[in-house]
Amino acid sequence: MADREREDLIAMLADQRELFRITVRGIDDEQARKRTTVSELTLGGLLHHLISCERHWTSVIVARDEHAELDVSKFAGEYVMAPDETVQGLLDTWDEVAAETAELIWTVDSLDTSIPTPTAPWTPERVWQTVRFTILHILREIAHHCGHADIIREALDGQNSTYSRVS
Repeated sequence: MADREREDLIAMLADQRELFRITVRGIDDEQARKRTTVSELTLGGLLHHLISCERHWTSVIVARDEHAELDVSKFAGEYVMAPDETVQGLLDTWDEVAAETAELIWTVDSLDTSIPTPTAPWTPERVWQTVRFTILHILREIAHHCGHADIIREALDGQNSTYSRVS
């Protein structure tokens, strides 16, 4: 049963990542940096954030640091596709991160293990949550931003994760 749950978590993460990948399919780096709504969000910026977010939360699972504090100074470029980044490079990096996450899900001692999360200005008290909850948080982040990406892509050229003229 535990193996099935791990398989399901890995599969659901992969499904959500694939929806995001469909949304960015066929765009170039310039389009990935283009704002199409009143929001500052871009497709490239969202992709950059999802990689950063997944790396952060998997590192929290591994470190289990009871004294960790979130470094909010790193947030300045969180939703920005840097000038030296490309869509393909970010997607390749996300593939590497996804493989690391899958390996972690398979090898972590227990999904029920309670881990400390870093404190932050909005959560000054230490919060403990299960590995499972943390993995589900990554899933929620990807799913949440898939919706943002669809809206941005629709405003860019009318395509999204469920309708794409690009092959």
